[in-house]
Amino acid sequence: MSVVSVICAVLLGLTGLVCMSRIVRGPTMLDRTVASDVFVAATVGALAVWAAVRKDTNILPILVSLSFVAFMGSVAIARYTKPEAPGPENQSEVD
Repeated sequence: MSVVSVICAVLLGLTGLVCMSRIVRGPTMLDRTVASDVFVAATVGALAVWAAVRKDTNILPILVSLSFVAFMGSVAIARYTKPEAPGPENQSEVD
């Protein structure tokens, strides 16, 4: 294991700890969502470092799948938490 991989592992571990604390203490749902998205990105990075150290490419489809699922989850939460724009169907609420 090289020095670079150890440094990457330590930094990704610290990132995971900070993200977990934000998920637990986050004041809003969007803070928790962003923290969980960053946590998944750090997990993907840690798995990529592990695959690079082991010189194993079998984990790459798992990394792509995990990244896609995290992206779709973030998009879904952002879609359903955005404020509604006033339109013809919501006109009675505006008046």
